[in-house]
Amino acid sequence: MSNQELIDRFIKYLAIERRYSDETVKAYLFDLKKFESFLEESGTSNLLAVKLYDVRLYLSFLDEQKLSRNTISRTLSSLRGFYHFLIRNDLLDENPLSYISFKKKQLRLPQYLYEEELEKLLRAAEGAEMLDYRNRALVELFYATGIRVSECKNIKLQDVSFELGVILIFGKGNKERYVPFGYYAAAAIQEYLEMTRTELMAKHQRNHDYLFVSRLGDPLTAGGIEYILKQIMKKTGLTGTLHPHMLRHTFATDMLNNGADMRTVQELLGHASLSSTQIYTHVTKDALQRNYNKFHPRAKRDSKKQGE
Repeated sequence: MSNQELIDRFIKYLAIERRYSDETVKAYLFDLKKFESFLEESGTSNLLAVKLYDVRLYLSFLDEQKLSRNTISRTLSSLRGFYHFLIRNDLLDENPLSYISFKKKQLRLPQYLYEEELEKLLRAAEGAEMLDYRNRALVELFYATGIRVSECKNIKLQDVSFELGVILIFGKGNKERYVPFGYYAAAAIQEYLEMTRTELMAKHQRNHDYLFVSRLGDPLTAGGIEYILKQIMKKTGLTGTLHPHMLRHTFATDMLNNGADMRTVQELLGHASLSSTQIYTHVTKDALQRNYNKFHPRAKRDSKKQGE
């Protein structure tokens, strides 16, 4: 069986049986094709003939490229999954990555917005222009729900229930979950529908059910959402770059800080594993420590006493 046939079978398995998202499948394919190219250049072209030595050479090659530990870790995960698939389907007897160990990636705490930063962002999204109503609705919805960009761009009109105050979200692996969205997001979305979407759809003669649309009435893309948020961030005067995941992180952090239990936040975020949600406990502990050091009168020695 050729390399391409092996890869095609694995990719089909990820997409159909595991129901991975298009983005995840593309990441796996990218990692496998890059590994295959390396093997061809090093003289071992057959993926079924790969040995431990070949994998170690490839790790050295990735390290020489100054790739981050996260990237290398992801690549190894893709290769492990591929070879595990081959073994399960009796296409290979031994996994060449069985004896490969790699230190876990360094814990990187999610970036989130402080209350005053969030208020500046919400104010910056306001305006009387037609597209301002859409932009405000996007910011309110991201903060109210913690949804992913891929989930936001796929929301359709029939997925939103203003009566119940929930949105049907199709997450990773096409898994469904209902997420509440609250008064402010509901008001912003309704205003957007009345002031923007209806007019744009009629003006450009578009006919589809996607909730968020571009200035031409087409469904808003992930890249379009990210661009909108970056433009709003520029208006705030805040330094740094805003990406949608910061609003997701802010949602999760604020939920936990205000007493929500971990399982609830896990369900709302659409995390398959509780361990993915637990990283936000590090964020809240970090914030608690900073606030304690800043505001508690005996958190650090008095500067006057230090000089005595």
